[in-house]
Amino acid sequence: MPPAETSPSDLPTASHPRAWEHVLGNVENMMVSGDLLPGQRLPSERTLAADLGVGRSSVREALRVMEALGLLKTQTGSGPNAGAMIVSRPTGGMTMLMRMQVAAQSFPVTDVVQTRLVLESEVMRTLAAQPTVDLSTAVELLDSMDETSLTSDEFLVLDAQFHVAMADAAGNQVIAAMMAGLRASIESYVVGGVDRIAWPTTCTRLRHEHRGLVEAVTSGDADLAQQRIVDHIRGYYEGVRSKG
Repeated sequence: MPPAETSPSDLPTASHPRAWEHVLGNVENMMVSGDLLPGQRLPSERTLAADLGVGRSSVREALRVMEALGLLKTQTGSGPNAGAMIVSRPTGGMTMLMRMQVAAQSFPVTDVVQTRLVLESEVMRTLAAQPTVDLSTAVELLDSMDETSLTSDEFLVLDAQFHVAMADAAGNQVIAAMMAGLRASIESYVVGGVDRIAWPTTCTRLRHEHRGLVEAVTSGDADLAQQRIVDHIRGYYEGVRSKG
């Protein structure tokens, strides 16, 4: 068996113990600075390895860590939809703890949906009370979802992150962390229902509903914002369930 691929920078030193951490740090810095945004794809493993002076094995390790943290989603194969796509910006430790709890408990879908209704109704009312709130991250995600080459899985990953971004914009760190922690569960049931619905029609409707949520917030209409989020969450879940 041939030896594992390495480069000199993969070897541990006092100042640079592990090369994958170097990769992780560089990519994270680009995400924090806004050079990499949700919906954008990372360069190929080969390109990252060459640019950062590490072996491809170190790049792969860094990408595995980032996927486990919920920062990106990878898709194997070739073509425009292959590789790693950014789905979130780095967040705090509470989000990771919540995510682990959700994964360990395997909560029922009905519980996740009910929790979303409670949390996101409050989020929308809070946002509508401050219509000048910064929704730039949420809007960036909506713009990314307008890309017609996205697969249904990719679209719905960005969809889940849009809801997290709205919660984050509302400013309640506990609600934002809970929504981020629920993201994997949200993705699970929305992606799992794709085969039971007419996706092109649903995709168009979801784009329209998302824009409507932002419009209700920026107009300062709390009642409308709350009603739209309830209709949005229930509409998808009940539509999928009725065709199950």
